[in-house]
Formats: sequence, structure tokens, C-alpha cells
Amino acid sequence: MRILIIRHGDPDYEKDSLTEKGWREAGLLADRIAKLKVTDFYVSPLGRAKDTASLTLKKMNRTAEERDWLREFPPSILRPDGRGQRKIAWDWLPEDWTAEGKYFLRDKWTETEIMEEGRVREAYEKVIEGFDALLAEHGYVREGEFYKAERSNKDTIALFCHFGLECVLLSRLMNISPMLLWHHTCAAPTSVTTVVTEERRQGKAVFRVTAFGDISHLNEAGEEPAFAARFCETFEDQERHD
Repeated sequence: MRILIIRHGDPDYEKDSLTEKGWREAGLLADRIAKLKVTDFYVSPLGRAKDTASLTLKKMNRTAEERDWLREFPPSILRPDGRGQRKIAWDWLPEDWTAEGKYFLRDKWTETEIMEEGRVREAYEKVIEGFDALLAEHGYVREGEFYKAERSNKDTIALFCHFGLECVLLSRLMNISPMLLWHHTCAAPTSVTTVVTEERRQGKAVFRVTAFGDISHLNEAGEEPAFAARFCETFEDQERHD
């Protein structure tokens, strides 16, 4: 089985849609995905993901099934440096989150006062419950730390979603804390992450990432990737500090 996790195009958050650049990116993405044999499409209920998917679906004359748990990971927290303002649960300064060892641990990262106040564990469990149910629909049932291949297959499913949510999905497949992915990876708009099953013993499958945040469709067209989800490379830069 193959999973394509696709981030939406360059976002216009105010309109919950795409910028002009985002629409160009989505068009190039559609040209790429249209060359593939995709079994099923799934999409976040948020506008920027649905708009991104729309060009691919139109080009392939397909439809996508909306899944609420594919929306951007919703919890907000009172970040230590936030002066009482709520921030998305994965937007932390490195000197703050790395100071707490629990954030590196799969079973402990939600067990801090900040995460408990933001009810982050409840939101995480809702997402992985929905994700595991989808995988079970396609023949792979969660069993402990791996997946039981009840119906082995080479289906390809495409998920149009969001960076924060993508990291949650990958953390489930990898059995790690999503904090590591949120803060040490970045998937540019319309990037494609490819995950495939490995079944080295019959009936026992794990998922392995073969490509993360691939933007070859943008590179080939000479389209500069959007800066969304990144922060300044050096402090003197004019790009986002916060």
C-alpha cells in the first residue's frame, strides 16, 4: 500500500483559500498526480486543502471523500513566551520545548501542564483513531506497534491536508513524538510525502517513508517553493521570526 500525504498550496489564511502562487503550485501538483494511479482521494474540510485538491480532481475527473480528522491539527496552547496568547500546539521556541524531556517521548509528550491545559492528547487521539480506521478500510489493522495486513494490496491513497496534521500522521506510523517532526522537518506547500508498506513477514506490516516533502513538480517548472511553515534562516533575515 502507498500513502501520499499532500500539503495544501501557499495559503491565504484570511480567506481559507490559496494565494495566486498557491493556485499555480496546485496546478503543477495536479499535472504530477494525474500521472499516477490513485485508488482513493481524501481531503481535509478546510478550504485551502479542498482548493488544492480541486485541480487534481478536475484533471482526473475524480472526487474526494472529506474526512474531518484531516483538518489542521486544532489544539492551541499557552506557549511559555506567549504573554497569555494562545498559539498552535506545535509552534514553540526551541529553547522552551527542548528544555522538557517529555516532549521527546512518544508516551509522555502530552503529559505536561501546557499540553494538558490545551487538551492536546484528546485531539491527537481523535486524529489517530480516524487515521487507523482509514487504514483498516484499506486492509491494514493496527496491532500493537505495527499493522496487521488483513488484505495486503498495492493501493495508492492520496490525503490532501496540512503540515501540522501530516506530522501527527507520520508520528503514528513511526511510533514517535510528533514534536520531533513538527520542529525538525518542514514540508513546503503542495509537497508530497510518500509512505509505503513493508511486509517482511506475512501479515505483519510497517510503513516506511520513501520521500518526504517532495517538491520536484515545482523544481521542474522553475516555481520557487513558498516559505510557508518555515522561519528565518538567520536572525538578520526579514522572513518570519514568529
